[in-house]
Amino acid sequence: MGRREQREQIFKLLFRVEFNAVEEMPEQLQLFFEEAERPASDADRRYITDKYERIMEKLSEIDRLLNEKAEKWTTARMGKVELTILRLAVYEILYDTDVPDSVAINEAVEISKKFGQEGARAFVNGILAKFADRG
Repeated sequence: MGRREQREQIFKLLFRVEFNAVEEMPEQLQLFFEEAERPASDADRRYITDKYERIMEKLSEIDRLLNEKAEKWTTARMGKVELTILRLAVYEILYDTDVPDSVAINEAVEISKKFGQEGARAFVNGILAKFADRG
């Protein structure tokens, strides 16, 4: 599975956070892989799980930063799909040195086209531009 597909799988897994208690997430992780349309290889499973866990460790920090940067928006007001996309991309921009900012933003926009509501692409792109502009 390529990086884009891995990223989409991480997005889908992170999306479950919005509907399940934190203590239920280990079981949700197991169910996620059991219910997958296409089974993940061991390497893909490790990559997806590792990145998901690293994002979860930073989730409260990511949400705090989103609340600061997203003018007139809070994470509580954002659509769950868009929030999940932003969480993944902000993690990649701020903490994943293997992913260039431009790639994180482009991939987030692509995910928003596929899974988000109308206008999600512009919303996601606008907020992420504030994270990439650290100069």
